[in-house]
Amino acid sequence: MQINQINIAIVGGGNLGRSVAEGFLKAGIDPSKIVVSRRRVHLLEDLRVKGIRIEKENAIAVKGQDVIVLAVKPYQAIELLNELKPCLKPGHILLSLMTGISLAELNQHVPEGVLVFRVMPNTAVSLQESMTMIAAPDCDPALQKLVGDLFETLGKVIFINEELMAAATVLGACGIAFALRFIRAAIQGGVEIGFGADVAQQIVAQTVKGATELILQTGRHPEQEIDKVTTPKGITISGLNEMEHQGFSSALIRGLLVSYNKLNNGK
Repeated sequence: MQINQINIAIVGGGNLGRSVAEGFLKAGIDPSKIVVSRRRVHLLEDLRVKGIRIEKENAIAVKGQDVIVLAVKPYQAIELLNELKPCLKPGHILLSLMTGISLAELNQHVPEGVLVFRVMPNTAVSLQESMTMIAAPDCDPALQKLVGDLFETLGKVIFINEELMAAATVLGACGIAFALRFIRAAIQGGVEIGFGADVAQQIVAQTVKGATELILQTGRHPEQEIDKVTTPKGITISGLNEMEHQGFSSALIRGLLVSYNKLNNGK
């Protein structure tokens, strides 16, 4: 099966489900092959205008679809799977975006023959710039490739062992918020030293984009690029050292660990 032949149901039209749908549209997937379900369908009117079918009932949304994306809150998982179970048949591909629900737990609530994957994108899927991590079942490599190729249309994909999914969630999905918080702080600093907020945002956003591309395109460690900017007794090293004295790196690492531990402990 080719990507452009896949019929996709996205169950849950909240922020993440909507972002996935918008990303698929930008990737050139025929909107008539996409269905999104949400109880409050009026909130998805803009997707309907773009040609995506909108349904209030989940069971109706998944009928006749090949790939079913579960984009709801984890506490809704069991109720949702029980609702969908009569609609699921062998050969269906179920992609769970739900945090903390294992493949084993998911498989307990779906019929035999349904292939279940755990997928963790971030909200940049809407711009086809997600970092998506996938934990795959033991199945035909061609089907794993199909799922990987589907999400490659939305950004970058890494297949990982399921035990790393919690870490992937924190670093990739939560991580986009952490990165944005740095950007916000830099913008505030830019305003304090004289720029208007709009100009400061433009400068910071492009600077962060450039820093990211230096790493992605060269494969070099960030510290190698930092060394190119820092000179003896220079202003850059003075600023970096003050940030470290104030706990910049340690605060970020501690934040990652707090999120990771909360996810693992369920608290």
